[in-house]
Amino acid sequence: MSFEMAITVFVFIMTMFVILARPGGINEAWPASAGAGVILLTGIVSSSDISDIISKIGGASITIMATIVMAVILESFGFFHWAAARLLHLAKGSGYRLYWYIQLLCFLMTLLFNNDGSILITTPILILLLKNLRLKPHEQLPYLLSGALIATASSAPIGVSNIVNLIALKIVHMSLYMHTAMMFVPATLGLLFMSWLMFIVVKKKLPKELPNSLYDIEEIFFTKHFHPLKGSVSVETKRKRTKFMLKVLLFVFVLRCLLFVASYLSIPIELVAVLGSLILLGWRWYHLRTNPIDILKKTPWHILIFAFSMYVIIYGLHNAGLTAMLVQVCEPIVSQGLLQASFIMGGLVSVLSNLFNNHPALMIGTITLTEMGLDPITLKTIYLANIIGSDMGSLLLPIGTLASLIWMDILRKNKINVTWNDYLSVSLIVIPLTTAVTLFLLYYWVQIIFS
Repeated sequence: MSFEMAITVFVFIMTMFVILARPGGINEAWPASAGAGVILLTGIVSSSDISDIISKIGGASITIMATIVMAVILESFGFFHWAAARLLHLAKGSGYRLYWYIQLLCFLMTLLFNNDGSILITTPILILLLKNLRLKPHEQLPYLLSGALIATASSAPIGVSNIVNLIALKIVHMSLYMHTAMMFVPATLGLLFMSWLMFIVVKKKLPKELPNSLYDIEEIFFTKHFHPLKGSVSVETKRKRTKFMLKVLLFVFVLRCLLFVASYLSIPIELVAVLGSLILLGWRWYHLRTNPIDILKKTPWHILIFAFSMYVIIYGLHNAGLTAMLVQVCEPIVSQGLLQASFIMGGLVSVLSNLFNNHPALMIGTITLTEMGLDPITLKTIYLANIIGSDMGSLLLPIGTLASLIWMDILRKNKINVTWNDYLSVSLIVIPLTTAVTLFLLYYWVQIIFS
């Protein structure tokens, strides 16, 4: 092993150790930036490499930040408390029905925003909802855990729901439109399988019926943060509020669709995302007269630092020769055939994600693929297999994704104790089977669309 390789591997391992351990609750961006600083000081990553890194992560970072800004704006409209009220209303007193609507909410929040944003949005709402229902801790856990798993895994169908997916798309020169055409159907079917399997696993722990105080709790959520349409919570007021929220939701959905149109027309999607955020910000000012400065305070800008720093470290590993070594190992695997290659590479990224987190695992796997000289269809299919490993297979352990780390931190702050045994009792059954099923579906779907 060369001196450069030894330094880079040491920096990578120490950075990941601090990120996963989070001593004193330290933000993950700071150990990542410290590791990147060491790599830059050693000269392993040059100034020209920095320009290449910025070109690869710039658009993805801007798109994700614009999406998070939209989530902050919607929260100020009272959208998420309205969503909680609608959950209770649709559940109609059934604990089983509540499970399925929570699954749907978490899936849609990830598709409309991103996986980290979905966790930040849905977890506090579910905690508030379940505590107001006065459910016992063992009854709350299945809802919280299954919601977190589906919210995180739901970044697989469309690349725009995960910053590392967007960065990887840039590396393999794949459009957002093509990613969705090849991935949406198999990944969504995989998520349906995942929800069904989780329901079987946790069904005995779910309450069959919700408490009789359901209507009073629904009233609390309808009055919470109800700025745009102030007044008593009459039937007419509820209708007006629902109409208003549906208009906002429709705008977000249309904007999301425009991202794919922009990708198809080779228009930078970050321009569409920023424009949509500015329009929604103006809409908020019109209704609430709220100073937009608060957005600067609420937006987690550290995500930009984290993404840039991690990519500098991964680029350092690439320059030091790691990907060249991986190419020698993986080329014989890929030559065995598309199905075997998809399973082995997807499984490898799953293992690496659970050991080191899915951000570096997917970046290393993607860069390695680009060095193999594969034909476009094979490259894109195996890349999507890596995405399945990164977004779904990574959920085997609670340290596999940044979103799951955020989820555990939110639960700790709310004094909700979730042990590794609690997590593994579901994930050990659900995640390997879901990952395998989704990889099969991807392979056969690709055969259909390219036949």
